Amino acid sequence: MTHSTERRPAAQRTPRGAGRSVVVVVLAAALAVLTGCGSDNSGLAGVPTVAAEPDSGVEGVRAPSEETGGTLRLVTGEIDSLDPQRSYMPSVWNLMRLYTRTLVTYSAEPGRTDELVPDLATDLGTSTDGGRTWTFTLREGVRFEDGRPITSRDVKYGIERSFASDVVVGGPTYVVDLLDDPADPYAGPYQDETADRLGLASIETPDDRTIVFRLTSPAPDFPFVMALPSSSPVPVESDTGGDYGARPVSSGPYLITSVDPVAGIVLSRNPQWDPATDDVRTALPDEVVVRTGLSGVARDQALLAGSADADLSGTGVQQATTSRLDDEDLAARIDDVTTGTVRLLALPTTVAPMDDPSCRAAVAAAVDRSAVQQALLGAGNAVRTSVLWPRAIAGAPEESDPQPDLAAARAALAACGQPDGFSTVLAVPDVPSSVEVAEAIAADLAEVQIAVEVRPLDPATYYATDVGNPDAVTAAGYGMVLATWTADFPTSASFLLPLVDGRSIRKVGNTNYAYLNDPTVNGLVDAARAATEPAAAADAWRQVGYAVQETSAYVPLVENRVQLLAGQRLRNGVVMQPYGGYDVATAGVR
Repeated sequence: MTHSTERRPAAQRTPRGAGRSVVVVVLAAALAVLTGCGSDNSGLAGVPTVAAEPDSGVEGVRAPSEETGGTLRLVTGEIDSLDPQRSYMPSVWNLMRLYTRTLVTYSAEPGRTDELVPDLATDLGTSTDGGRTWTFTLREGVRFEDGRPITSRDVKYGIERSFASDVVVGGPTYVVDLLDDPADPYAGPYQDETADRLGLASIETPDDRTIVFRLTSPAPDFPFVMALPSSSPVPVESDTGGDYGARPVSSGPYLITSVDPVAGIVLSRNPQWDPATDDVRTALPDEVVVRTGLSGVARDQALLAGSADADLSGTGVQQATTSRLDDEDLAARIDDVTTGTVRLLALPTTVAPMDDPSCRAAVAAAVDRSAVQQALLGAGNAVRTSVLWPRAIAGAPEESDPQPDLAAARAALAACGQPDGFSTVLAVPDVPSSVEVAEAIAADLAEVQIAVEVRPLDPATYYATDVGNPDAVTAAGYGMVLATWTADFPTSASFLLPLVDGRSIRKVGNTNYAYLNDPTVNGLVDAARAATEPAAAADAWRQVGYAVQETSAYVPLVENRVQLLAGQRLRNGVVMQPYGGYDVATAGVR
């Protein structure tokens, strides 16, 4: 399901700890004198720079061009899997746009990259019963790299692979949650005894171009699930099970020709891809090479030296890099992006005294978001927020920038029977940036006699078994949990539902870190999920947000922020908001 950025190995959009406040100073200086870097200027390592403005890839196109040819050179950190059903890293999902197509996908249009557009399908899907049944029609003429037509059965088979949790490990499980029958669970295609291994009854394929999904419950956001690479087609005859990621079959404009830990991943043109069937990908380069396993500093150095065009990871420039950059060059090549990852303080309602709403309200009133921002080394790394809602998702509750109110905090302590304060434990992943934030919060709360023990825990087990296990939280007395949270797709439902729905609480890997099980909130969640008209649904989720604020179970702190650095040769640099980096589907090179 939806994951925190500190839990999955992706960690692609988590702040670096060592901050980018230097970037803000440099940008400010550069902006004062910037006139743009002309194409006749010499860049580092003799690579020509191009005319561009700061943030030109956020709402527009950085260095637009229709030029074809050349090699697009990408760098990134670790890659979890090239198997579309096994990856859970936004940076890899971005790369998969080159060789994996889905029924629908994210738009490549600047400023609208969080919106869906048809891909393999002719439209965004239709539902006539409030989102419980969805029907898609495939385009004509789409083919795998071997020339075989892609059919509805290939899409069904690819989705079925996610059910094989003993073989296909690591990817999203939305399709399992929405399509499996609890009374008769489907074990995946490898245990499927039907003749064609297409025995999942909740997906119907009446003909080659039609696919029908019958969900266990209404899901208006279902098209976003279909945009995940885990919903892409896989030819049954080419499936090698757990080894499929070594050579996945392409349905996009490029195919993987080699994978080497030193030379990197090489993708070449797929001759079976027909641009007439694809309204999203431009496939400008002749070849794409991805160097993997590089540190953040190494990736920055490659961008500066002209040996890389873009960093897939979406982590932004490192502190060690900023001191080596020319001011104008940095400013012209930076795109400043809020990531959709919200750092929050959860107050588990199952642990005394946080089981009392007034005690939770005391904590919320005393927290200083400016101190949290400073602990993350300034506005270059974090934007203060008081709502449980990312900035890029429309329809948020009205937001203020509240300052600590110690009088209100003391009044709330008196209301919960703790006028002299109380002691509690703040669980935090043992990551420098998170520990610094936790210590800043502890200092704030000490002002109202709330004594906080900051307890750093192993990041590898933090979300899954430490704060994701209700019994463990209660036994350890974690009255506070520091977490970062991002949604798998850019909708209010995807962001809020796992955090606040009390019916979703489970024993392991729980994502409702506050263990909030409030009847009012649950009822509003049901109403929001049942709303089918977009404006009504948006308002319903906003009401959920307001109701959660009233519980004080979550204290939103900041939204993470990064500065992306474009390579000098990069053309058509468009920031892909859902993936936190430049969209490789339309990128080109000089």
